[in-house]
Amino acid sequence: MCGIVGAVAQRNITPILLEGLKRLEYRGYDSCGVALHVDGKLLRARSIARVADLESQVNATHLAGFTGIAHTRWATHGAPSSDNAHPHFSRERIALVHNGIIENHDELRAELKTAGYQFTSQTDTEVIAHLVDHLYGGDLFDTVQQAVKRLTGAFAIAVFCRDEPHRVVGARRGSPLVVGIGQGENFLASDALALAGTTDQIIYLEEGDVVDLQLQRCWIVDADGRAVQREVKTVHAHTGAAELGPYRHFMQKEIFEQPRAIADTLEGVTSIMPELFGDKAFGIFKQIDSVLILACGTSYYAGLTAKYWIESLAKVPVSVEIASEYRYRDSVPNPNTLVVTISQSGETADTLAALKHARAQGMPHTLTICNAATSAMVRECELAYITRAGIEVGVASTKAFSTQLVALFLLALALAQIKGRLTDEQEAAQVKALRHLPSALSAVLALEPQIIAWADDFARKENALFLGRGLHYPIALEGALKLKEISYIHAEAYPAGELKHGPLALVTEEMPVVTVAPNDALLEKLKSNMHEVRARGGQLYVFADADSHIVPSEGIHVIRLPEHYGLLSPILHVVPLQLLAYHTALARGTDVDKPRNLAKSVTVE
Repeated sequence: MCGIVGAVAQRNITPILLEGLKRLEYRGYDSCGVALHVDGKLLRARSIARVADLESQVNATHLAGFTGIAHTRWATHGAPSSDNAHPHFSRERIALVHNGIIENHDELRAELKTAGYQFTSQTDTEVIAHLVDHLYGGDLFDTVQQAVKRLTGAFAIAVFCRDEPHRVVGARRGSPLVVGIGQGENFLASDALALAGTTDQIIYLEEGDVVDLQLQRCWIVDADGRAVQREVKTVHAHTGAAELGPYRHFMQKEIFEQPRAIADTLEGVTSIMPELFGDKAFGIFKQIDSVLILACGTSYYAGLTAKYWIESLAKVPVSVEIASEYRYRDSVPNPNTLVVTISQSGETADTLAALKHARAQGMPHTLTICNAATSAMVRECELAYITRAGIEVGVASTKAFSTQLVALFLLALALAQIKGRLTDEQEAAQVKALRHLPSALSAVLALEPQIIAWADDFARKENALFLGRGLHYPIALEGALKLKEISYIHAEAYPAGELKHGPLALVTEEMPVVTVAPNDALLEKLKSNMHEVRARGGQLYVFADADSHIVPSEGIHVIRLPEHYGLLSPILHVVPLQLLAYHTALARGTDVDKPRNLAKSVTVE
């Protein structure tokens, strides 16, 4: 969601800015733009199409310069339009880009209008540009420090001034921003990936930091205006992982990468030990008597699955909260709770805010399950397990979800061990099952041709129900989310036992009902629920284990998974649901990797 790239150099930086935007396209956006300092003037190009269109504009006008900023925007204030696209100018002197949301923009807008400023957009970002210009006293770095003190909300900004060539100033509060250090040149970006191939020397700015970038200088002050030194880290962003290869879409590629992603996430795991989650894990796990999981979207469904695992294996009570809701309600804090956050990017604004709220409530023990080792979430938590899904470009999460599940299952086992509920024999059996997961997933992926046939039926529908029971109810939720995200079919998921309490009213012969049917203790109950659907003329599409004895018949379509996988069954059963969503979207002709209105990394509230 929204991307920033900035640079100050002694060479033409236009290709660097455009390439950085291309690397950030996976985050989701609806407009883009670039601004440069050219011969004492500010020049820009903006587009409400893709970065490739922006590049064509830039090439056609031969736009080039040594100092500049660029941006991909995901609309919050104001519809996608050229006027609302970044960068924003103020009086042809200040150029600025912004990620985040400014909550007091109306108040500032009124003040600046009184001061004579004309607004040409509906964005909160233009307010910041005019505020910086209004406060400008000849030193951009000092001015930005003054300006950010007036802002309420979350932001990362990059700004430069017509009157100060070879200078870019950045600031962050609540949104990520990194500095790239070069030889006689320096860079800004919202993600280190944007700078891959340009520099691998990265500084992660901390909350409240303001940075002054010049050719030979990188000067940082903290929120109190004190000069600080931030560690320079060598970060190797794996650009090759973002290449499509032989696949039609990144989502398809990422579905098929799951065996490797899980194998990588389990690399080195030969036994269960708390230290998998950090050096302090043993002592912390000993102290805790409950778990609070905070997450959003797909990660929230991973947390719901983990609740079943942790309570079953470790007998530790678990609460799972939607992060955006948790921070705004009265809750009952317990200092012996392990607060677990789950995030693919590690920069999810709602989850970060919920984490800080939990700590402020007096719950200091924190752990994150995250796919980005250098993210804010990892830095904020005491403990971490870094999944190794690699770059996930498709907005609809697939391999990030399955690797989160693997990490959460390891957490359940580690807590069970600490609580004395995991024997050596059980540990060996579970580790063996985990190590076999990549092979088992490969066998599930071989079902793709059968799923394609179902997708042709689904492509003609506008509604669908998903059913699961127990441990597989969150997987039904995830399946419904995937279908609606990328095919735009309205889909809902329910525990199958809830059918008769309302959802059964929706069932007709036009309503496909997807059923997750593993051969577990609830299978016979689930079969009864399936009969309820058939009695109302509903069409059942059943993903069943090989030994579940569910046979195809009129109105009952069955695809058999190769084997039942016990507690790890959710990781296998989610894969055919991902494939069903993908091929249904493909049949409907939607933009699979960049579904409308959605962004990959949700860095605003």
